[in-house]
Amino acid sequence: MSGLRRWLAPRTVVRAHCDIPCGVYDPQQARIEAESCFKIIQKYNDSQDELFRTRCIHVKEERAELAKHHIDVMWHDYFKPEHVTKFPDLHDVCWKASKQASLVKRTVDVNEAQKLLDMIDQIDRMWRETGGPQTTRMQQLVPAS
Repeated sequence: MSGLRRWLAPRTVVRAHCDIPCGVYDPQQARIEAESCFKIIQKYNDSQDELFRTRCIHVKEERAELAKHHIDVMWHDYFKPEHVTKFPDLHDVCWKASKQASLVKRTVDVNEAQKLLDMIDQIDRMWRETGGPQTTRMQQLVPAS
């Protein structure tokens, strides 16, 4: 039996954003992480406590990596060829935003964090104008108060 199992076993293991493609996409996930980076950089720059500043760097790097991940998921999983037709600069915007998230990982310049937020806002606009909120998010029956 173990010979049969080895023969049937997959030869390649793959990883994906999601084991079940749920179809839920929202650039707000990236924006929340980028806002965290912005605020952490402010706190870092306002502090003289070296231990606190070290913790800030560590957490900021994690948040920037998550922002980059969420940008990449939007770029690779949500946006389709017809979206590129509507927004010819879509690939360039996503690529630059991903690069900007990498830059935020290695800096404590709040201006760089603001640039990332601005780029995510561009992605958000493209997402909205391609029907993102209606096609990828569950609609609330009663607005949240």
